[in-house]
Order: sequence, then structure tokens, then C-alpha cells
Amino acid sequence: MSRWFSYLNSATTILSAYKGEEPFASFIKKHFSQHKKYGGKDRKQISHLCYCFFRLGKAFADMPVAERIIAGLFLCSNEGNDLLAELNSIWNDKATLPLRDKLALIDNSVSMDAIFPWKEEVSKDIDFNGFVSSFFIQPDMFLRLRPGKEEVVKKKLIAADEHFKNIDATCLSLPAGAKLDDIISINKEAVIQDHSSQRVGVFMEFVTVSQDKDSNKIRVWDCCAASGGKSIMAFDILKNIELEVSDVRESILINLKKRFVEAGITRYKSFVADLSKALVNKLSPVDLIIADVPCTGSGTWSRTPEQLYYFDQSKIETYAALQKKIVVTAISYLKPGGYLLYVTCSVFNKENEEAVSYIQQNFATMNVVKMELLKGYNNKADTLFAALLQRSL
Repeated sequence: MSRWFSYLNSATTILSAYKGEEPFASFIKKHFSQHKKYGGKDRKQISHLCYCFFRLGKAFADMPVAERIIAGLFLCSNEGNDLLAELNSIWNDKATLPLRDKLALIDNSVSMDAIFPWKEEVSKDIDFNGFVSSFFIQPDMFLRLRPGKEEVVKKKLIAADEHFKNIDATCLSLPAGAKLDDIISINKEAVIQDHSSQRVGVFMEFVTVSQDKDSNKIRVWDCCAASGGKSIMAFDILKNIELEVSDVRESILINLKKRFVEAGITRYKSFVADLSKALVNKLSPVDLIIADVPCTGSGTWSRTPEQLYYFDQSKIETYAALQKKIVVTAISYLKPGGYLLYVTCSVFNKENEEAVSYIQQNFATMNVVKMELLKGYNNKADTLFAALLQRSL
């Protein structure tokens, strides 16, 4: 048996054992730790085949796993390669064809809708075919260069022969999987943050408030803080802030604390909070609430295509209901004249535009300052939604 078919068999075995209960990256890492026979090149090829399988989404659901892997590899290949040539030489010769034509070669009855069968649910500004096509492309890694560290980081990357592209004054793109830990100080000099997520910073620049007379700081509450990326960005953009962070998961706040130490953020308050329920006097009114709410994550599925494969449409309603509860709780702590920055990494209308409509319908004093679907699917980045609303004085 050639090593190519050995890779295919290994991928088939791994996929048969995976049930979608944890991120696939964690699952396959554990698998390789338990099976030491795989070298670095082997792991890379087998992982690629597994991800090709997931990138087909809901299409070809009845196809045997091994055949579905090869079909995924074909759609993910922009040019011929040794692996595809061995597994299906005919498809390898057609690898440069457009995605639609390749789909037709596999099965002319299958359309883009078969991969992502929720077209009617997406935000109106989405280019559906462009969005679905992005599932077959591995997104880039992006760095947000922190203030004063722009040239330092670039010089270090050049010295290490690490190739990058300048996206804008503070954003660089690098190939996915670039190893940077030994080159730059992550979080101190630059933050690993998707380009669309970095664009949320533009919304923060609209925040103009009368600073607290006692502390002379803008009071910011990152209410669904997760790993703290938006908090670090607010610290860099707004400068003089009094920061509070919360999350429903205590474990994530432990990770956030470590990241804040690296980022040089030492003065802040944190607490565990389930915002689907009312808080009990946890904090005083704030100037800015960052609500990067839990969501389907559908705008990030090109990074985690296993979520596309396992997605259940009922989750849209589940998350939309949760998001409404969170914003209702959060807004009660917003000062008159203060701002709510509502963010999702979803492409679904119910989590995005409809959520903003709900806020306005239920809080007559909340007015939209800026709202945008931050499209990343044509630029090897995630797609996010952001809306900045201000409470009337």
C-alpha cells in the first residue's frame, strides 16, 4: 500500500472515531499523541484530509467516508498534487477548474446550497456563493500590532525569514500555522487576532464620552470577555480606561488573566457572570459595554469546518434567544450617553440585524451609530457582524 492510501485509511479511522464533542484540532492532537508512529509530514497530510472531509459541509452526506475525503480534497485543491493524483488521477487533472464545475464533476445534482443549506437565514449583505466557496480555503493568521511595536515586530519577522503581508498600518497576515512564539512576544508586541475582529476597533473609535470625574477614565465592561482580545484592543484604542471583564466560564477568565499579564494590563476587575440571568449589584453603570456574544460561529467555519459538518439549524434560534437575554441584562448597566458594542462571528440574520432591531424595539433610547457585516470570506479571514448603539442622554 502506498503512503498516500495509508494517509487516507488513517484519516478514515480518525473521522470514524470523532463525534464532534470537542474541537477537532484538540481531538486529532490527542490521537497523534497516543499514536507515536506518525511523523510531522504524516500528521500534516492526515490532518489535511480530515479537514477536507469537513469542508464539504452537508453535501454528499451518504457518500462513504473515504470517498467523501477524496471529494473534499478535490474541491480544496487549486492545482494538481501528488496526493490527489494517487487517490484520483482524473480529478487531479481537473483541479484548476472553478468550484462549481468541480462540484458538477462529482455529482451534477449538487449545488452550493447542499454544502451550506441555510441560505435563507443569512444576512442580506452576504455574497452566498463567495461565502460558501471560502469553506474550501484555509484562512490566514493575522497579527494586530500593538501601539509602538509596529516596526519592531516587522523587523523580527524579516530577521526570522517569516513571510507576511501588510494589510494596513497595524495588521499583518501570515500563512496559517505560522510559529511565532520564538520570534515575537505574543500579546505584548502583537496580538493574534483575525482581520475582521481587528476591524471592530473602528467602532470603538466612535466612542466619545464625558470621562468619569473621579477616575478620569472611560469605564468599559467586556461582558462576554472570553480570552480578552476585544479588551486588549479597547485598552490600545481608548487608552485611558477603567476595565471590568466577565464571562460565564471561570476557566476562561483564568486564561484571560495570563494573557492580560503578557499584554501589560494589570489594573482591571473580573468576575464570573451568567448574563442570561439578572446580576446582583456586580458593577456600577459604565460608558461602554463590549458584548461579543456567544453565537453559532458560522462566520468562522472555514477555520473550524467540523462545526459546519455537525451544525443543527435549531441552534440559530437557541443562540438568538440567549443573545437577547444577555443584552437586556447588560444594557441595564449602561450610563445615559453610553455605548453598546454588539458583536457576533455569525452570518445569520437572526443573530445580527434582527438582534439590533430587537434592542431598538425594547430600548427606545438606544440608537444605532454604526452597523456593518465585516466580510472576510474573500480575504481568507472570518466574517463578523458589529453594531455600535448609543443610549440617549
